[in-house]
Amino acid sequence: MSKRSELLESISETIADYREGEIRRPTPEHVDRWINQFDDEVQKPMLAELDHVLKYTYFSRQNVKDFLAAQVKNEKLGGDDSCSFWRDVEFLRIQGGGNSQREMLAMFDGILEEECGVKTADCGETPIAYLYLDDAIFTGSRVGGDLSDWIRNAAPIISKVHILVIATYTLGEWQAMDRLKKEAVSAGKAIDFHCWRAASFENRKSCRNTSEVLWPATLPDDEAMKAYIKEEKKFPFEHRQSGGKLKHEIFSSEEGRQLFERELLLAGIRIRGLCENPRRAMRPLGFSAFGLGFGSTIVTFRNCPNNCPLALWWGDPDAPASSPLSKWYPLFPRKTYGQDIDFG
Repeated sequence: MSKRSELLESISETIADYREGEIRRPTPEHVDRWINQFDDEVQKPMLAELDHVLKYTYFSRQNVKDFLAAQVKNEKLGGDDSCSFWRDVEFLRIQGGGNSQREMLAMFDGILEEECGVKTADCGETPIAYLYLDDAIFTGSRVGGDLSDWIRNAAPIISKVHILVIATYTLGEWQAMDRLKKEAVSAGKAIDFHCWRAASFENRKSCRNTSEVLWPATLPDDEAMKAYIKEEKKFPFEHRQSGGKLKHEIFSSEEGRQLFERELLLAGIRIRGLCENPRRAMRPLGFSAFGLGFGSTIVTFRNCPNNCPLALWWGDPDAPASSPLSKWYPLFPRKTYGQDIDFG
């Protein structure tokens, strides 16, 4: 088997349960069709880097189930008698958009029933704490919006709220927690917030040199790229200095990272060019309010966030030939919810 074939096989195995039961199972042929949209000379190194990245940032159903099961028995969260703790927790069902909370609660429900013989709906008759469950915090807007409404309209005067997610980005987590604390003070309520996650990835501007998102150190010499950069007046691009030490070894090397960033950036510029009037938030490295895009590489078995590079998820092979969506084949066909801008 050639190295290319090995990489195609490895990637398809990693993402095998992506949207399982909703779309066709990803195969080496599927991955091959996607990578063939890039120039021949970068395809193999792109596959190698993608294979490495997804080993760190793709969360399969089993990954998520294992994490949630560990939290059910986490003494730091639930104390010595975790089942008694969970029986006294009210599980919040307050997500304003999408189905991630409902689907995560369904998974947690099965684990809790297996471990403690109780379902989430039967817990928290007289709650000692509240739990907000979701898959990830990217910008912090979703958890911030959902819980802000709850704080103003339904939260008791004194309470404890646990936010449980698979992963967070540092800026989004900080923004969400800061917003919620201010909302509680404004509402005259004393609420103790705690965030629990399997991993937290760095993406603060002040730490861009050690960022764990796609944050280019250099920009390609490309006319469309130059035109896009020139349009950005409010938030001009600030590059990353290469060689920073990352907490998580998401990228195989600085060289591999730079190639990955460059090619996904150029592909994202190309995709934007296919759209007649792309929204400003639709940035080449993922939906964001500023810069070249959010640059997330986190994908879960449930869905791919629009905060990931456009080249990973944009496009629809079943769209009419006249549609721009038919001009790019997505690696992770994305399930959308109305006109949502932020994944979370």
